[in-house]
Amino acid sequence: MTARRTPWPGDPADDESTTPVPEPDPGADASALRARLAEAVDASDAPDVVFAVSRHGLRTLHRGGTAPPPAVPREDLRYEIGSASKTFTGLLLTRLIRDGVLTGGEPAAGCLDPGRPPGPAPVTLAHLITHTSGLPALPADFVRRALPAWRTNPYARYPAARLTETFLRHRPRHRPGTRWHYSNYGVSVLGHAVAAVTGTAWEDLLTGHVLRPLGLGGTALRAEDAKTDATGHGKDGRTPVPPFDAGGFQAAGAVRSTPHDLLTFLEAHLDPAGSPAAGALRSVRVPVLRRGLGHRHVHTVAWFRHPTDGGPMYFHSGATLGQQAFLGFRPDTGTALAAVCTRRFRARDPFIATAYALLAQDEAPA
Repeated sequence: MTARRTPWPGDPADDESTTPVPEPDPGADASALRARLAEAVDASDAPDVVFAVSRHGLRTLHRGGTAPPPAVPREDLRYEIGSASKTFTGLLLTRLIRDGVLTGGEPAAGCLDPGRPPGPAPVTLAHLITHTSGLPALPADFVRRALPAWRTNPYARYPAARLTETFLRHRPRHRPGTRWHYSNYGVSVLGHAVAAVTGTAWEDLLTGHVLRPLGLGGTALRAEDAKTDATGHGKDGRTPVPPFDAGGFQAAGAVRSTPHDLLTFLEAHLDPAGSPAAGALRSVRVPVLRRGLGHRHVHTVAWFRHPTDGGPMYFHSGATLGQQAFLGFRPDTGTALAAVCTRRFRARDPFIATAYALLAQDEAPA
């Protein structure tokens, strides 16, 4: 599958033009939205579920679940968002590029092993974040090493040193930049490469350039308190699973956050004005890659981008062994949606489809 690259964030004309967002109708009936959120929570069939919507900054939230309510309100717990963490990683990289710290064209191997010759077709940071590096979804030896903890914490058995060592020995099957293949491996390598070339730990980079500037005090990269970190469950919706340990895959899936922090993160994308990350927030909405038949699949640095009648919607989902998340926003309606639940994904799971449909519906929540 070939991929066509469009301008990279930081290129001279990368900022998406802004279409005026219609003002909300003061007389709109919010009960319809509350009813839709209640239906979405019920349909998700998980121990703990939160659907949170912001429209023009006005938030509406519904929580529930099949388990008894926890001691801490569900909307105040921190949830594992899995691969939706890549939206934080994409924003961080874009901010470093716009600030002149990086260009995106740095060979990842050279960042990890200074002095290494780049070769004729190196894998760059841009290739890694856009899933065009030629790397597989996971390292070749991941399953073998993770198997003893497959049902508990498989990623924890694959540390950072092993991941970067494997990458430095890997030879891509395809020339970087020519094919799109979703890769947790690639985005994880990106995190270690950026940390190495800047001399700053990944957690400190994310905190300093994304979490703190956006005021995301309820967001972290690891479980810290059993009382405030949501407990995940297996496919049966009853069996608790341990907190997710991302091992060497932090940049691809380690973020855990509260529903309110996730809405704050999404609201910043809808209205970047005044944010210290304003330029990067605008840039991550710009398409950088088109693929598939007729190049109909569009991607930005951080988001999947689908069309609606009113304009594009941006989204990313994620899952760990016991939790799921969906993040999305629509500039045409000023709407952001954050949804989380504490049940492992299973066949025909309704959660992601329900969240996507809620954001994509022709008449946005009013």
